[in-house]
Amino acid sequence: VHVVLSGGGSVHVGGSLRLSCTVSGSTDMRDCITWARQGSGKQREAVATFDSNGRTTYTDSVQGRATISKENAGNTLALEINSLKSEDTAVYYCAASPRLPWGCNWASKHWGQGTQVTVSS
Repeated sequence: VHVVLSGGGSVHVGGSLRLSCTVSGSTDMRDCITWARQGSGKQREAVATFDSNGRTTYTDSVQGRATISKENAGNTLALEINSLKSEDTAVYYCAASPRLPWGCNWASKHWGQGTQVTVSS
């Protein structure tokens, strides 16, 4: 499984960012995606999850500002966060998890490389 996260960079407060997560090498790993971030001196935290069965979740800090969408034939998902705040500054990651008969196995994650997002005024 190969997980690649693209997007990020430097953004102004109030702006938007789009983080595209592409999963290749296994169709079974495209159904359950996690976006996470790690601020300086902080633990990595999940920001959003996508389950192809139709369920998405967002952490409270981005709820109402974040949207997940498909970008192409199905192996790329994008997380867009609007109305950015300085506290959104972090290294962002995405991970793919396997789908088991009962649902996504979130305990198993294949992480891609991180990308820095810096929000400044």
